[in-house]
Parts: sequence; structure tokens; C-alpha cells
Amino acid sequence: MAASAGAKQLMSDDGHELVIRVRDLVVGFGDRNVIDGFDLDVRKGEILGVVGPSGAGKSVTLRAIIGLLPKRSGTVEVLGVDLDEAGPRERLAVERRWGVLFQQGALFSSQTVLQNIQMPLREHTSLGPKLLDEIARLKIDLVGLKPEAAERYPSELSGGMIKRAALARALALDPDIVFLDEPTAGLDPIGAADFDKLIMTLKDSLGLTVYMVTHDLDSLTTACDRIAALKGGKALAVGPMSEMVRNEDPWMQQYFRGERARAAGVGATAA
Repeated sequence: MAASAGAKQLMSDDGHELVIRVRDLVVGFGDRNVIDGFDLDVRKGEILGVVGPSGAGKSVTLRAIIGLLPKRSGTVEVLGVDLDEAGPRERLAVERRWGVLFQQGALFSSQTVLQNIQMPLREHTSLGPKLLDEIARLKIDLVGLKPEAAERYPSELSGGMIKRAALARALALDPDIVFLDEPTAGLDPIGAADFDKLIMTLKDSLGLTVYMVTHDLDSLTTACDRIAALKGGKALAVGPMSEMVRNEDPWMQQYFRGERARAAGVGATAA
């Protein structure tokens, strides 16, 4: 998808092309700042896993980046566009280039899977019914759902099917970036592993950049190119798993080198 007219190329200090750059982000509720001075670079084409203690603001940060929560200060640049400085048309053009999968799927219960996937297409395009059906069915196949899932309602789907249907909707407009909020939460280990494989396959085949909030150590180990650990409202550490397991912060040691991490084969990489 073409860049908007006011976009500029974002580059990191070490020469990586960026699709998201966040600087000094502050987000709060009442008299408390949940996110306080958060900086993050998201590289083009990577799967970035975002992790942190409960209440650290992982989902808050995601929602602030995409504009669902107001920020108190800081800058958010997506695909070369400062979202504060962008006019309505330019911001809409950027928003069309990302898709979002919320933790519980957030499918419309009164609509079929096919109709749910068509929602972004109906909102942002003027395609006719036949094309809408064709594109939605292509997305259903893309995420590994059977064709008959198209006519089912969310109440008729398993947890894994809901995640895949919601992902199909997130992919409806062929985005450059996909935001995933706890995509494997509630799935059994086999379903979670299958979903990780799907995300990795889609990243490679579609050239996606993936911003994934997760607690799942297997997802962090298997699917993520880099990990951003949040603590105290800031990015405590950002890097590959090999750097996470060597970080000496007490929470990082407990999370990445504790008993559950060792059981998952994560802590062993620190040896």
C-alpha cells in the first residue's frame, strides 16, 4: 500500500527501517501515570513481543499507539507519519494500513464470520457485494479456517476459531502492520503453537510487521524476533531473547529464568 503524502522514512540509530517510533509516551488515568516516558522503535518486518508484569501497561501502550486511548504527552510516529500532526485524511490513510486483533476477538455477535470480515471493507471501500464476499472468503482461507466457517456466528466458534476469524478481519485491508493483544490467551498449548506458526507464516508471506502483546513464553521464544519488556511505565529492555535471559533486573530474572521459563526451555539459553 502506498505511503501517505506527508510520510517520511523512519530509521533507527543502528540503521534499521522503522514502522513505529514512540518517544516519551505518557498515558494515565486520574492522578496516576500508567505509562511514563516510554520509548520504542518497531522495525519493519519484525515480530516484536511486548511483555511485562501484570498492570505494567502493555495493552494500554498498544491502545495509545493506535489512538484508542488519549496520551498525556509524547510522540507516536507510524509509517513515517506523526499522528499528532496528521490531518484527518492523512491519519485515516495510516489507520487503513494497520489491523488489530483484540484479546477476546471483539467480533460482532450478531454478524457471521463473513460479515465481520467485511466490516473494514464496507467502511473504507466502495466494493460491490460479490467482491466483498470473494475477499472475505480469501481471508478466511488465509487464516486456516474452513469455508463453512463463513456462515457461522461467533457463538458457534471455538476459542481458536474466534482468534482466526478476528485475525482475518484484521487482515481485510491488506495492512502493513498488525497489532495483536494477547493472541494466544485462552488457547490450549497446541492451539497456541498453531497460532504462532500462522503469525510467522503470514509475516513472511505478506511482509507484515507484528506488534504482539503477550504473556506466552513459548510465543516469545518461537515467534518473536525481538522483545520489549515494560516495567515502571518505561521500556526496561528491548532486544532478542538472548539479551532478555541475561538481564539482571529481578523481575526479568524471575520471568525469563524462573521455573516456568526453564520448563519451557527458555532459561537454558542463559547458560
